Amino acid sequence: MSLYLLRRFLGFAITLVVAAAAVFFLLDRLPGDPAQFILGINASPDAVASLRNQLGLDLPLWQRFTDWLLAMFRGDFGVSYTQSAPVAALIGERLWVTLPLAGFAMVLSMAIGLPIGILAARRRGSWLDTGLMLLAQMGIAVPNFWFGMLLVLLFSITLRWLPPGGFTPWQEDFWAALRAMVLPSLALALPQAAILARVMRTALVDVQNADFIRTARAKGMTLGEAVWRHGVRNALLPILTILGLQFAFLISGTVVVENVFYLPGLGRLIFTAISERDLILVRGAVIILIVAVTASMFIVDVLYAVVDPRLRGGQQP
Repeated sequence: MSLYLLRRFLGFAITLVVAAAAVFFLLDRLPGDPAQFILGINASPDAVASLRNQLGLDLPLWQRFTDWLLAMFRGDFGVSYTQSAPVAALIGERLWVTLPLAGFAMVLSMAIGLPIGILAARRRGSWLDTGLMLLAQMGIAVPNFWFGMLLVLLFSITLRWLPPGGFTPWQEDFWAALRAMVLPSLALALPQAAILARVMRTALVDVQNADFIRTARAKGMTLGEAVWRHGVRNALLPILTILGLQFAFLISGTVVVENVFYLPGLGRLIFTAISERDLILVRGAVIILIVAVTASMFIVDVLYAVVDPRLRGGQQP
């Protein structure tokens, strides 16, 4: 298991370095001069050249990338030249919105999708199975921002139960902040719950035909007991893969949902930084998203080793 985890950790580290290089070089190739954008089109060439020197934009590309990468390893993400504040501090403030939002959405997607998938598998071929899978297919097809607008129309405008947008800081009013998270979390969670439901149903249907389920039933268990006690655990491997991918999608999906609900999270920070061409801030924020996504996949690999005894013995599944 140690060798398995070491290989996965090395893959995690290599992925981060390659992703960092891709982000840096692709953003550097964007048209336009950041110094000219900051000073305006009427700025003199001398003023633009001076600002480029202050920002380090006159250095060779490889040197700028090396300096940026080494600084990030020290925790220094640079200073935003549009907000005149450390990038790490700006990101840290916004993560208190984005991470709870993605976490709540993940919990909701599991709480909705997994029971529906289990119920559909146990009623395979029935009208209930058909209806639930039809709803799941519709949930996959509908984008989360459209769900968000429908939720606002129902719960905010019609019923007036929840706020339509905005955010109160956690330290000022915890319950108001929590209420502001409900609708965007649900908008993010519903399409993912639909995917989980379909994957869970398929995995359990395959498991029901396995020899160990027939053995359990031969010992006197009902189908429901055998599936719950033995089948769910064996269906977890594909579910873990989907959960890792879903967390990555939820983190990146906050860029859209935070703008729909006007939440001051990391996604909205990236959107603002792009519109202001603050490349230092964009790089730092995108790298944090990449770290969150790759870390979630690494955690899934660790959970694989926990669930699958073959990996603990150093075998490949």
